Amino acid sequence: MAGLINNLLILLLVFQNTCLGFKNPLSVFKRYKDTTRSLSSECLGNNRPVISLGLTDFALDIRMPGVTPKQSDTYLCMSLRLPVDEEAYVVDFRPQASMDTVHHMLLFGCNVPSSTENYWDCDEGICTDKSNILYAWARNAPPTRLPKGVGFKVGGETGSKYFVLQVHYGDVSAFRDKHKDCSGVTLHLTHQRQPLIAGMYLMMSVNTVIPPGEKVVDADIACHYQKYPMHLFAYRVHTHRLGKVVSGYRVRNGQWTLIGRQSPQLPQAFYPVEHPVHISFGDTLAARCVFTGEGRTTETHIGGTASDEMCNFYIMYYMEAKHAVSYMTCTQNINPDMFRSIPQEANIPIPVKSDMIMMTHGHHHEETKKTDDSSSLKQPKREEEEVLDQDFHIEEAVDWPGVNLKLGQVSGLALDPKNNLVIFHRGDHVWDRNSFDSSFVYQQRGLGPIEQNTILVIDPSNAEVLDSTGKNLFYLPHGLSIDKDGNYWVTDVALHQVFKLGVHDKEPLLILGRSLQPGSDKNHFCQPTDVAVDPVTGNIYVSDGYCNSRIVVFSPNGMFIMQWGEETSVGKAKPGQFRIPHSLTLVPEFGQLCVADRENGRIQCFRSETGEFTREIKHKLFGRELFAVSYIPGGLLFAVNGMPYPGDIEPVQGFMMNFSTGEIMDTFIPVRKSFEMPHDVVASEDKTVYVGDVHAKTVWKFTSTEKMEHRSVKKAGIEVQEIKEAETVIEAKLKNKPVSTESPKKWEKHHMVEQASPGISFVLITTLLIIPIVVLLAIAVFIRWRKTRVYGGKGSGGLNLGNFFASHKSYSRKGFDRLSTEGSDQEKDEDDGTDSEEEYSAPPPPPVSSSS
Repeated sequence: MAGLINNLLILLLVFQNTCLGFKNPLSVFKRYKDTTRSLSSECLGNNRPVISLGLTDFALDIRMPGVTPKQSDTYLCMSLRLPVDEEAYVVDFRPQASMDTVHHMLLFGCNVPSSTENYWDCDEGICTDKSNILYAWARNAPPTRLPKGVGFKVGGETGSKYFVLQVHYGDVSAFRDKHKDCSGVTLHLTHQRQPLIAGMYLMMSVNTVIPPGEKVVDADIACHYQKYPMHLFAYRVHTHRLGKVVSGYRVRNGQWTLIGRQSPQLPQAFYPVEHPVHISFGDTLAARCVFTGEGRTTETHIGGTASDEMCNFYIMYYMEAKHAVSYMTCTQNINPDMFRSIPQEANIPIPVKSDMIMMTHGHHHEETKKTDDSSSLKQPKREEEEVLDQDFHIEEAVDWPGVNLKLGQVSGLALDPKNNLVIFHRGDHVWDRNSFDSSFVYQQRGLGPIEQNTILVIDPSNAEVLDSTGKNLFYLPHGLSIDKDGNYWVTDVALHQVFKLGVHDKEPLLILGRSLQPGSDKNHFCQPTDVAVDPVTGNIYVSDGYCNSRIVVFSPNGMFIMQWGEETSVGKAKPGQFRIPHSLTLVPEFGQLCVADRENGRIQCFRSETGEFTREIKHKLFGRELFAVSYIPGGLLFAVNGMPYPGDIEPVQGFMMNFSTGEIMDTFIPVRKSFEMPHDVVASEDKTVYVGDVHAKTVWKFTSTEKMEHRSVKKAGIEVQEIKEAETVIEAKLKNKPVSTESPKKWEKHHMVEQASPGISFVLITTLLIIPIVVLLAIAVFIRWRKTRVYGGKGSGGLNLGNFFASHKSYSRKGFDRLSTEGSDQEKDEDDGTDSEEEYSAPPPPPVSSSS
């Protein structure tokens, strides 16, 4: 009997340990005072704010305690004390919010929250002492990511003791079902000292006055930096209604280096600094906010109310731990004359359409504090906000007759000033393997130029041909662009030339390059692919091309200015390297030129004035080739990729992206016919998209339609990303596709013990806890029965589960049979191997550059 009791005790301990995941792990924090919150059943699990991740790490779950906002534009705050007194380091953030319910979230660190309630209206304030922004989340804005080895220091003698979460609920129609919201953010903290400490540098104007009706007003801030080196990795801009653009720079030896530039009317989260910027002793930090006083009848001053303005530029940085300073400010302008040489981009407002305006103008205590003298401005009130509505989907306009136009190979598309679609096609000429020799000299000159009109002007509504031109001019048309005056700019890969054509002119107004002569100097091209014309300067940008790897810039009258780019080296393509720069699009708001780097499967963007590389946009969904790119004002980027190589799975499709973040917002394919080699894409400001296919000889029209979001994402704690990942898994299984596990693995590496979903009921957890007890009782009953049945009440000291289950058919109701417990390890599970599969990818075939 003693052996039986011992076995039962061991089994009980095993089952108890199995269920420890459902127990509150606060016991690992001896100094933590119980602050368990009383939450609704919909937020079950959120009363467990601390999750152990091992000996040194833990997660802190900061959530709203089951709230239901009653009116739109409600700002609610809650606080959570750091569960340890000693120093800790925040090394990662994970949002727990749905875009259906939450407009944006801000996380602050401080020592004295404005309230001790479970939650409160943020109009009462955030903190009564100094507060620092640690994290910002907003729909359609990039997440904050800390570099490896970097952490925000909290706790201890100098760090923040409390976290305060501010959640803005924009549209309360999402709460018609009266559900409770538990949105928030999960922090990953560690006690391990981090070699690099993150901090915040706030640049803020405190004395700007905006006269009524004034078209342009600049607010400039500049301070000398006189501390140990710091490294910048993220920035955030902030103004109220009148702000047009905010830019921040490092100034060193008269050279201005951009830290970040953004419209304050777009999502006001932290954006990554595109290129590493290091600040050293003696550098100057400078920022400019551009305002307009139009529409105001009185002077506007810096303040916190809706009628006031603000000019804030936040910089997130890291420093070596031994020199770290967690918070710095700059509220002066130490050298007004220096702003005479500020880059022109800082003076160009970023236009934002009203339906693209998304983010927060709720201004609270943290952003109204005059940090130089610690005195506060008056408490702000919320102001009306416009919302960035991107709940739309790009779909083919299936009733548009243009898909049936009789065309040759469609190589280029553009929109004229009247928003008519212009098509550049090859008539009866085709580009095939016989078109060029090994020196890229055109071999089919005997065919003569194309006899059909190669440029067609199409009515966008009914596809009626309104005008046509380009007869007997071209051999192999390729790229098309239209300038602000309506002139056509085209490239011909056979002629190796670029042409400017007036709408009604029979002869070109300008020709660049030498006819039928490939080359790589200032006067020759080699199969130029596309052309773009700057609407402000009139400068001409040519992507050159299939046999050159460069961007060439000319003045409006065709004089060479500069060039940049080189062939892609072996291995990973570097910035500024091309493998067929195939398509161009200008981004005037940011002063950038973006290039579809075709065979490298990416988009590269450069400063149009200097050719300086600014960013790369590359996604796995692009596959190996990206053919064309098009930008529309307001921040949307459209692109099309190429057909997958054998063995690849990425489909040919169109993409809609957020230019600021590079995030793919939507993909689209046609219903009628199929993409074969989509060669060019162009979009209008109303999100109408046209795609031309060189093989299908077809043009499709796509329009934006309202997208119905998955409404279940309203429930707190369920991330949109998780739903999308689930949908991806289902879709991949249906299509027999592999599924990326990059995102889940990232948190698995942290050994994150995920919280139970708010939807898990108390009954479920109770049931799971009772199961071990029921199983133990059942085992005890059977043991007693077998003892009586087999051994007549004499123990043998062993437990033989194999014999027990093998003999269960001879069950007797006369008593409990004795059950042997000997040799329990002698039976071996014959199915001893695992059934896991290791994903294997065969080496891809060498890329073969297709023409066209």
